[in-house]
Amino acid sequence: MKRIIKKVAIIGSGIMGSGIACHFANIGVEVLLLDIVPIALTEVEEKKGLTLESKVVRNRLVNDYLANALKSNPSPIYSQKFANRITTGNTSDDIAKISACDWIIEVVVERLDIKKLVFEQIEKFRKPGTLVTSNTSGIPIKFMSEGRSEDFQENFCGTHFFNPARYLKLFEIIPGPKTSTDVLDFLTNYGSQFLGKTSVVAKDTPAFIGNRIGIFGIQSLFHLVKEMGLTIEEVDKLTGPVIGRPKSATFRTVDVVGLDTLVHVANGLYEGCPNDEAHDLFKLPDFVTKMMENKWLGSKTGQGFYKKEGKEILSLDLNTLEYRAAKKASFATLELTKTIDKPIDRFKVLVKGKDKAGDFYRKNFAAMFAYCSNRIPEISDDLYKIDDAMKAGFGWENGPFEIWDAIGVENAIELMKAEGYIPAAWVNDMLASKSSSFYTVKNGATHYYNITTKSQEKVPGQDAFIILNNIRESHKIWGNSDATVLDLGDGILNLEFHSKMNTIGGGVLTAINKAIDMAEKEYRGLVIGNQGTNFSVGANIGMIFMMAVEQEYEELKMAIKMFQDTMMRVRYSSIPVIVAPHGMTLGGGCEMSMHADRVVANAETYIGLVEFGVGVIPGGGGSKEMTLRASDLFRKNDVELNALQEYFLTIGMAKVATSAYEAFDLGILQKGKDIVVVNKDRQIAVAKQVAIQMADQGYTQPIRRTDIKVLGKQALGMFLVGTNQMAAGKYISEHDLKIANKLAYVMAGGDLSEPTLVSEQYLLDIEREAFLSLCTERKTLERIQFMLTKGKPLRN
Repeated sequence: MKRIIKKVAIIGSGIMGSGIACHFANIGVEVLLLDIVPIALTEVEEKKGLTLESKVVRNRLVNDYLANALKSNPSPIYSQKFANRITTGNTSDDIAKISACDWIIEVVVERLDIKKLVFEQIEKFRKPGTLVTSNTSGIPIKFMSEGRSEDFQENFCGTHFFNPARYLKLFEIIPGPKTSTDVLDFLTNYGSQFLGKTSVVAKDTPAFIGNRIGIFGIQSLFHLVKEMGLTIEEVDKLTGPVIGRPKSATFRTVDVVGLDTLVHVANGLYEGCPNDEAHDLFKLPDFVTKMMENKWLGSKTGQGFYKKEGKEILSLDLNTLEYRAAKKASFATLELTKTIDKPIDRFKVLVKGKDKAGDFYRKNFAAMFAYCSNRIPEISDDLYKIDDAMKAGFGWENGPFEIWDAIGVENAIELMKAEGYIPAAWVNDMLASKSSSFYTVKNGATHYYNITTKSQEKVPGQDAFIILNNIRESHKIWGNSDATVLDLGDGILNLEFHSKMNTIGGGVLTAINKAIDMAEKEYRGLVIGNQGTNFSVGANIGMIFMMAVEQEYEELKMAIKMFQDTMMRVRYSSIPVIVAPHGMTLGGGCEMSMHADRVVANAETYIGLVEFGVGVIPGGGGSKEMTLRASDLFRKNDVELNALQEYFLTIGMAKVATSAYEAFDLGILQKGKDIVVVNKDRQIAVAKQVAIQMADQGYTQPIRRTDIKVLGKQALGMFLVGTNQMAAGKYISEHDLKIANKLAYVMAGGDLSEPTLVSEQYLLDIEREAFLSLCTERKTLERIQFMLTKGKPLRN
């Protein structure tokens, strides 16, 4: 049957239920969010004279949970106005409304008896064929649908979202005994295409895939930390960004998630996996038991492995269970990896370390490799699913089998033997079958070793993706140290940056111009996009700082003009240029996006003009572009100053959109022109299709604008009054005032005596002069230096 998901019902509105509701609202689905009726009134309700029959009281739980979710940081919703897509109610009065829903998701407490009661209620009102799924993190799916109708069981399975539902990409789909294969196929595709997830079909085994491996990894570390006499700071240093894991690493992550959550899953594995070879590892160490007794559960109780006292962060000593000042961790082995940019390339060095760090990595990876190899075929028949689950659910840059490949399969087996571990027999079978690695790349697609067929087979689901890592060697047609041009086929080029944090300096600007030259001569369009962590954190401020300190103002002026001219080439080339931002897209990265023919943004794009933080105004066309966009909004008899002021404040307050959808509200993305893709893996492929579509429709090079209305002294006077009031009230510093007044001069179009139509070049010229004059200010240089050394803005 063809399924279209127009309306989803979610039963259970706690942290997880509200988060899932918000994410469906994010993608435009109508949501019915239900929870139980409170069994008693609060004191406030009693004082107001309310009764348990009052609708306000009966919906209190669901409304409170949702309100708390919407106020949380990071936000579960792309834009607060999307919350209008969620309707709340209670399971006593509103359960019949689920008959109008296409998918019903149960997210109640993790107790089988309660879940079965909920399913009994659902069956009374759901229409035949409706999807019913459970967000359980570990209760066997086979037990949940017992006693339900044939239609219910065929359309029922587990769908395990990871918390927070918006940000963590893992979507585990766990079939029940009678789940239809059509249902599994539908959910796999829907999770990927619409929810933006990595869909992984898991077997109905304890904790499924992600938590089975993830909790093993954490529990293994809990035991290893005591065995090796490591501090929690040392473990977090060793298990964070250096190996491609989140900054929160291990112990900070547990604090954020909640120790009680981890203990719940670990206890479930200890009880549910008696034959697991690592069974004893799931037993809680003494320090965890004591922390549970003390209610030291992490962020939710104010202390866990870390504790904040005033401005100081204290760490828990696992031997004395007393808090102490944090100790800086450093290891000689980690120093050896500082020149290696990609985590995947560091593993060979890390496991050869001669210090405690090397010992740690050898023990840790040996245990992990052995455990993962032994979980096939128990939790999954396919090794790539384990890697997908760990990357999408735990934020690992590389999965266990990818890391194993990076070290070398045979090298890692020797390492395992030295630590007392033996890999599963199928690994030796793989080597005997002439496959020397778990993964290979053929014809631009990733292949994996299939244990059943004993051959390399294509990882399914890649047809909708363009994976730049897979085509870089075979499709590269030009490159320098900062960027690479790839041929995506069908007449479309792709330019990707690989400078540090994808900053935009001379090498990237040269590459943009080269890519446009090539596309104009022999191709049909250009995509500017990459698949790094962030699109670009902006211009290379280190280069600007050095030129300004050396007072090389003529060279700096030429560099800024080159930046401006390059952005204008992006706007005015003879072929469509599509920019595909994602993650942090700041300063110059934002300016580049604003000059594209179309933007294909990932939903998780944090974009903004943040130059005020380093003491300057946007100088790569951003100030000009905001002025132009304000001018385009001017309508007859409107108060034109209001529109201009909005754009002025967007720059002056260094506003950064917390999602691509919020960027529309800031005027950075444009409605009816720019589009949003929820699944980042699909972004380059979608951008390519947009470029093809524009080329097919007969793309014509735009004509340079000379009709931008600037308001001159009328606007400048208003801005200066406002900024001076802000300074007088001590809301901004003297230097903030100076920067704001420079921006005001540019966006007013100078001190013209009356509103005037000007060209883009006119605005670029005064923008550039304002930028350069600020670079001569000592306080601007202090701001730039502080950002370079501390990684955060200075207010001076």
